[in-house]
Amino acid sequence: MNRAARLAGLFLVLSMVASLGLAAVYIAGGQPQAEGALLAVSLGSIGAALILWGKRILAGPNDVEPREPPSPPAEVERAEEAVEEGAERIARRRFLVRLLGAAGGALGVALVFPIRSLGPSPGDTLLVTQWKRGARLVTDTGEPLLATSLESGSIVTVFPEGFIGSADSQAVLVRVDAANLDLPAGRDSWTPEGNLCYSKVCTHAGCPVGLYVQTEHALRCPCHQSTFDVYTGAQPISGPAARPLPQLPLEVDADGYLVAGGDFSGPVGPSFWNMP
Repeated sequence: MNRAARLAGLFLVLSMVASLGLAAVYIAGGQPQAEGALLAVSLGSIGAALILWGKRILAGPNDVEPREPPSPPAEVERAEEAVEEGAERIARRRFLVRLLGAAGGALGVALVFPIRSLGPSPGDTLLVTQWKRGARLVTDTGEPLLATSLESGSIVTVFPEGFIGSADSQAVLVRVDAANLDLPAGRDSWTPEGNLCYSKVCTHAGCPVGLYVQTEHALRCPCHQSTFDVYTGAQPISGPAARPLPQLPLEVDADGYLVAGGDFSGPVGPSFWNMP
């Protein structure tokens, strides 16, 4: 049993060394083959120690003896030896428990480092864009747009000033007859001079919604033909998209330029990551 306990302890020490080696290799820049080998040694050593523990250390005889009169001195001596052996065995087990805890802790430390490879937490970056209250609407050439720049029935791709090319902030500005609008409650003031602005990122698969069918007053995605009714807040009317395009509230500044009244009405992009 002493030999088995020493061997189990050796395996646990080997596991700790391998785990610390794994952490060191990762910090030094990483090497997939070395990391895989060290992880295998660490886990394999813990497994081998547990097998020895269960098979050789915890196993013991099941002796049953009938109750007899007071034992002779020889038996008392043997009983004392058995108690001492049991105490020694318990001490060995405590030592192995500590070693097992240390090996598990070392492996845990080694496994913490790869979490850094996942990158920083996205925070709320999936829920907000570069649009802020007062940001002027500009074209892809940086030209700001007046409330009267577009003719009725025309569209243009716009960005917040200073963020031209921003993928999640790209939007489509459409000008229509305001008398035909049937927008969701609370959006009556979002369309000065009949100008409406919707996210250009399709809520189905993220393709750019760049087609405007004037006869149907609808924006259409060329990828999967999702179609959105401009008059009703870009509600989907055909195709696979199940969620309307988020709308950008618009205002007119003192110089007559179109500016954002805030961010979009909801998260932009495909519904699969932000909606049930």
